[in-house]
Amino acid sequence: MLSLTYEGCDVGFEPTNDGQWRTSLGIQIIPAVVLAALILLFPESPRWLIDHGRTDLGLQTLANLHAHGDINDAWVRAEFSQIQDAITFEHEHAASSFGELFTDKSSFRRLFLACAIQASIQMTGVSAIQYYSVTIYGLMGIEGDKTLQYQAISSVLALIAQLMCILFIDHIGRRWTLIGGNLVNMCTFIVATILLAKFPPGENGNKAAAWGFIITTWAYNVSFSAACGPLSWIIPAEIFDTKTRSKGVMMATMVSFAFNTLIGQVTPIAMTSVGWKFYILFVVSCHPLNSIMKTHSPFA
Repeated sequence: MLSLTYEGCDVGFEPTNDGQWRTSLGIQIIPAVVLAALILLFPESPRWLIDHGRTDLGLQTLANLHAHGDINDAWVRAEFSQIQDAITFEHEHAASSFGELFTDKSSFRRLFLACAIQASIQMTGVSAIQYYSVTIYGLMGIEGDKTLQYQAISSVLALIAQLMCILFIDHIGRRWTLIGGNLVNMCTFIVATILLAKFPPGENGNKAAAWGFIITTWAYNVSFSAACGPLSWIIPAEIFDTKTRSKGVMMATMVSFAFNTLIGQVTPIAMTSVGWKFYILFVVSCHPLNSIMKTHSPFA
């Protein structure tokens, strides 16, 4: 039984059949099983083989992948030499410990920026929207399977937006895309906050307000997926130098999932306690000045 309380109104709903959610979850296992089976057929990465002293096998794998097994192919030899040089350089310059991320000023500057970006992206409210939109749809009067249908449409729009980011981000740049994305995110949360305040979920069946909230969440997902979402992973991977990249990206990723868990756990409690006022947090967090301050930070 799923139940949330808004403005003193306790509303709950329950799936009519356990098979509905069991089937949807079970279907997701199919591609995972196929992927797991095919991975058994994959060769080891040539780079991994060379890095672990199995240079002959690494060279042969490169040849099999790119030159029908010809280890004397010019492209294969050039790629093999490049991989060897890169591995040698990384071994000579790799950070010896996580402490270097904090003791080296340049490394700490990059770490601070990467972690700040990951944390702030989660604070735009993406987890609240993705995890609880279906629930709020239901409480706003959207009936039955339509809640999942509208969320599915939102996911498809997000996928298209991510593709647009991939195609155009190198042409329009990172910084202003991030700032613009946060601006649009803020506007959508302002609209969503007003709708939740004026038309509390569960108190009426205002279809116009329900559709307004649905369209707003769609707009948010498009904006987030075209800018903030992808850039939260692109930027940390690009700003670290060779010696700290793996450790720095790992720590930034930990921060991302920590804040993701925080928002996911707090949202239902906060929406029960303060209702629409909780969305004000995301309005403030989405403000584009936050992105500007990070990119102009003394640590940036």
